Formats: sequence, C-alpha cells, structure tokens
Amino acid sequence: MANGLSRPMATARREIREQLGVEVGFLATSGRTIGATDVLDGLDGVVRRRSYALQDSLSAGEPVVVELTPGVVAWVVALEDRRRIHGGMQGPPLTPEGADGEAVCDPAASLAAAGMSPEAAAQVAGRTRRGTLAGARLEGERATDLFYAVSGWQAQWMAENRTRVRRQQQWTQALQDLRERGGDALYAFEKERILLANLRAGNRNEARRVLNEMLATIYLSSTQMAVLRARTIELLSCLSRAAIEDNPLLEPLIERNHKWTERLIRAGTFEALSEMLMQALDAFGDVVYLHGMNRSDTRVRKALEYIGSAHAQPISLRDVARHVGLSPSRTAHLVREFTGRSVLQMIQESRIQHARHLLERTSQTCAEIAYEVGYADQSYFIRHFRRLTGTTPLRYRRARV
Repeated sequence: MANGLSRPMATARREIREQLGVEVGFLATSGRTIGATDVLDGLDGVVRRRSYALQDSLSAGEPVVVELTPGVVAWVVALEDRRRIHGGMQGPPLTPEGADGEAVCDPAASLAAAGMSPEAAAQVAGRTRRGTLAGARLEGERATDLFYAVSGWQAQWMAENRTRVRRQQQWTQALQDLRERGGDALYAFEKERILLANLRAGNRNEARRVLNEMLATIYLSSTQMAVLRARTIELLSCLSRAAIEDNPLLEPLIERNHKWTERLIRAGTFEALSEMLMQALDAFGDVVYLHGMNRSDTRVRKALEYIGSAHAQPISLRDVARHVGLSPSRTAHLVREFTGRSVLQMIQESRIQHARHLLERTSQTCAEIAYEVGYADQSYFIRHFRRLTGTTPLRYRRARV
C-alpha cells in the first residue's frame, strides 16, 4: 500500500485521470481523505457529511452528491469488493450552476466562511469547477464504472441495493399513478397478455413497467398478506399457462413455477413479495425469449431467426424481407403484429440480448463485445444498452457476476 492507497485504488485513479480527465480522491469509512492531504478535512462537519454520504451511497447502490460547504458539492461513492467495504471515492469539488448558467456562489467566499484560511480557500476555489448536479452524478457513475473495470473489485452489495431501490421506486410510482387515476382495484387481465408479449419480444423494461402496474392494483385490492400472496402466485401461474399454450415446448416452466411459488409463500412483506416476483419475471423472461417464439407463423419465425443469427451484420428491414420472401411492408406488419416491436427494434434488442449473454459468460471487453454484436462505435453501443436495460454494460456485468 503506497501513500495509504491500495494498488487497485492507485491504478484506478491513474486510469480515471487519463480516460475521464477527473482527479479523484479516496476516503476512509470515517469520511477522512486517505493517500493525500486535503484541507477540506479540517473544516467543521465536512468529514462527518462525507461519512454519511458514503452510507447513503451504499444504501442507494450508486454515487450521491454531498454538499461540502454551502454552494460547494462533490460526488461520493462507496467502494466494496465482494461485500467488504473499502471506504469510498470522491470527485473534485464543484459549484452548481443556476438556471442562468451562473455559479450559485463564490466558492472562495463559501470556503472562507466555513472556516478555511483565505489562502487555502483561494487554492481550493482554483480547482473547483462549475456544472450541474446531474452532470456531477453522471461523472460519478462513469468514474465508478471505470474504477471497478480497472480494479477487478466486485460491487455485489451495491448492485443488489441499486436494483432494490430502483424496483421500489418503480412500484411506488406505479401505485401513485394508479391512485391518481382512480383505477379499478382488480387488475385487468388484458395486462397479462401485454406482459407476456413484452417478455416474448425480450423487452424487459416494458415488462417490468407493466408488472409494476399489476402489482399496484393487486396491493390496492387488499393489504392482507394471505390475499397478496394468493394474487401474486395466481399471476405467475397465469403467465406460465399462457406461455405454454403459446408454445408447448415451454412445459419446463411448470417446474420453475413451483419453485418460485415456494419462494413467494415464504416472503414476509409485500415489498419482499414484489422483489421476488420481479426476480421470477427475469428468469421467466429468459426462457420465454430464448425458446418461446411462436411457431404458428413460419414467416415470422424465419424473420426472427434471421435477425437473431445476422444481428452482427449491417442488416435492414429490406434484408429481412428479402430473406423471408415478402415485401418490406408486409414483413414489418407481421413482425409488429406478433412482437409488438418494429423490425429495427427487434434487431437492436437482439444485439443487446446477445451482448448481455457475452457480458455474463465471457471476459471480453466492452469494445470487443460492441464490435461482435454489430456496433462499430462503442459509445453508440453503451447508449443503446443503457436505453434497453436501464444500466451500462459494466454495471450489468458487475451485477450479474
């Protein structure tokens, strides 16, 4: 350990500086800077606020922005390796901009008012940037992704917390929306068909949104755990039955359904019940997407199989239509009728689905995976991956591993 930093920390700091142009620091769990001298440590309350921010970051599973002094902020993220906390990482100080693009305060004056000497305040103010809070969070996310990619550490605890928080937020929002609309307490069974169609098409984000709406209506119908368990188990059974009716080859879902039912019965709260059902939905979606393509229309099957096998090539609607022997308009109509998605959307989703498989089962870099699934531009790949999965490739790999 050199200068108080572990080798992974020192290496990651150098890579973050070179690739992102950001000079990061590292914190002990107490909130005090390690591996360097930081005059901010001497300000009353700064160390304590950073320590609290590390706890908030761990709970949220992502970087948070903390106010060091009035008008001076920094992003902070907890660092872990396989559930062992190793302190945290902090970005350089920043003065947020107002709506007019001007800084909300003079950082030197703010630091001096907090107790820093004028000379030290001027020095820190000289390296204090201006920007938005959203930009600070995004910078923190990029630095965090790069840190774990370089260090080899695994943020298992952070990933679990991030998933839990986001799912809880989605469910809470769905419940609030339903209450505002004055929705019926009994959920519409039409949503089951929509949910299954999205799973079949591999559209996980939309499937989760629909399931959140269904969970909200279930909760409004009754708050008794016995009733809630029965309704969620019924929902899972209905999905399994509908999938098997669509394709008898999915009969193994019955056995999986029994296992998930046992877990749903053991859930002690509705939040735990919802979390368990979301996990079941992910596992369910894997099987349905990979094996559940409808065999009743050979043209649609042929189009989807072609998209799945040729996704790494620069294919278009015209290429798919030529392969199945139909006009582009007829091909587009059939694919959308079956999947609810356009041909272009299916191509993008097939590429991202294959990328997820490579991230989970290989050690290829993101750049290599991007090229293999048909993206010449890595940033374009990351943007599409995030749009369809809600996370970056590096975060996805860490969470799955």
